[in-house]
Amino acid sequence: MTSSPEKISAAQLIELLREARRRTLELIADLSDEQMIGPRLTIVNPLLWEIGHIAWTQEFWVLRHLRGQRPLVEGADALYNSTEVAHDTRWELLLPSREKTLAYMDTVLSRVTDSLGAREPAPEKTYFHLLVLFHEDMHDEAITYTRQTLGYPPPKLSVAEQTTNEKIHGAPLLGDAQIPGGTFMLGAFPDLPFVFDNEKWAHPVELKPFRIGRAPVTNGQFAAFVDDGGYRRREFWSAEGWRWLESGGSPALERSFSKFFRREQEHISSSEKAEHPAYWKRESGGRWLQRIFDRYVALGKDLPVMHVNWYEADAYCRWSGRRLPTEAEWEMAASVEPATGRKRLFPWGNDAPTPSRANLDGRALGLVEVGALPEGDSAFGCRQMIGNVWEWTASDLLPYPGFVIDPYKEYSQPWFGTHKVLRGGCWATRSRLIRNSWRNFYTPDRRDVWAGFRTCAL
Repeated sequence: MTSSPEKISAAQLIELLREARRRTLELIADLSDEQMIGPRLTIVNPLLWEIGHIAWTQEFWVLRHLRGQRPLVEGADALYNSTEVAHDTRWELLLPSREKTLAYMDTVLSRVTDSLGAREPAPEKTYFHLLVLFHEDMHDEAITYTRQTLGYPPPKLSVAEQTTNEKIHGAPLLGDAQIPGGTFMLGAFPDLPFVFDNEKWAHPVELKPFRIGRAPVTNGQFAAFVDDGGYRRREFWSAEGWRWLESGGSPALERSFSKFFRREQEHISSSEKAEHPAYWKRESGGRWLQRIFDRYVALGKDLPVMHVNWYEADAYCRWSGRRLPTEAEWEMAASVEPATGRKRLFPWGNDAPTPSRANLDGRALGLVEVGALPEGDSAFGCRQMIGNVWEWTASDLLPYPGFVIDPYKEYSQPWFGTHKVLRGGCWATRSRLIRNSWRNFYTPDRRDVWAGFRTCAL
């Protein structure tokens, strides 16, 4: 992978930016003004603030930083600059109305697309347009999981499709893939049109041979851990994990009481220890249910477990006699062609994701079973390493050798050493964003994101 970066035309950038904005607007179109503010939680933003922040970020980097233009709205920095506006104060801001915020979003996008013109943009201009595009994509995923956290209905996405049984279902995928180890180039190569700083650059690491699960851990497998008293048995938990459990378990998430779900969420209130993954509850007959957006459904045993944090994933591994993969192991299992040693951009090769290979882009509006989508297998036979659920790894987010901070200084560096790395994307992740080397990161107590995990043999 040593070719020069693929060039993107102005017309392509314009369509990408417009499509991202259509997705943002679809995600909030059906919400009331009250829902656009929502309860004060440490793990979500008021959505009225969030959509204004998306537009402000686009204006800041493209119109002001790149084009040298003056601010469009006086005082917008004091409202939407996330590095300066403390999270807990965002509910107290005198935000513009929904109508004015939408008008601001439209004005910014129009000026950004007008500024591109018809010529092929210079690499620096392409970089900043892709920066704001991917920033919006990531916030769109956050808006989607905010709807889940607050018990709002599922979004009405124009891209959502009626998936066939072949795409949704698949026999459970058991067993491990044997990975030979050796020297592996961890990270991204410079032949991509855009790379965030924490992914730069590919560098050699030495890995011992290892065995990794061909599929993520399922609800059925995790339920066995729960039913075996896993949340009450100290021997399966790290010291930090047990402290999290003793403290009541992710209180910010458990206090997310929308009006509709106040009674339904009493079983995971912050005054009690976590006893199972977030949004699970057991019927009187013993059957597990799971809340998906605004309703409870029967727990799908062959769906990947989701809404578990790093501590829960680690405890399950200890219970099962397994371990989490390091991010280098995860990337090697997803990327390497055994016959040639070459590294693939995606598990199946270098061609872009398609619905038959990966559950991305919100098309399914949820999960598919772990045995579905065999066309997306890696060369080693690992399935769904891209899409469906983000996967926790054992690794802390740390800089790669020679790390140089990007213009967006707050993206990675403030979180080194305090966040865990997740890989692979989820069903709501945009396909243009994800690849084998992409690094996501959250604190190990977060249960609200669309995260699961796969395991390695000890």
